[in-house]
Amino acid sequence: MAGGGVNLPEYIGGAIAVLGSALIGGVFFAFSSFVMKALARLPAAEGIAAMQSINIVVINPSFLCTFLGMAALSVAAAAMAFKDLGSPSSIFLLGGAISYFVGTFLVTMLGNVPLNDQLAAISAADPTAAEIWATYLDRWTRWNSARTLAAIVASVLFTINLVHRAAM
Repeated sequence: MAGGGVNLPEYIGGAIAVLGSALIGGVFFAFSSFVMKALARLPAAEGIAAMQSINIVVINPSFLCTFLGMAALSVAAAAMAFKDLGSPSSIFLLGGAISYFVGTFLVTMLGNVPLNDQLAAISAADPTAAEIWATYLDRWTRWNSARTLAAIVASVLFTINLVHRAAM
């Protein structure tokens, strides 16, 4: 057992959950905070082309490993929390897992990805592109802000769980 009775694999997993959810939250925060605002300042055709490019390049090992890895880790964390429901810190572990999986992963898959797919299907030269782009910016940023908040909440709850377990 490592300090305070926490076993090392559990502690390392907890630290990875804290860092992974914070990292994803930071990426999403950047988009809601300034990336989408910068794209909105471009003419619609240029903004659409830039976002279409971003949506292609984001499918890469570094992002997907972190984003999908955190979804898998959240499922494992929820299972651990259910197994250890008697522990006062398990509620924080479960809350972090639910916040990340539902609020970050599922919101991405059910909110942002369908919007990205719709955007990918239009041509920036389409006469209705400006209207489509304005709607996309609004909806995508709202979904993104929700998943940003969920990832940050997950990171905070994972941190509380880790600190609480270390103090036990």
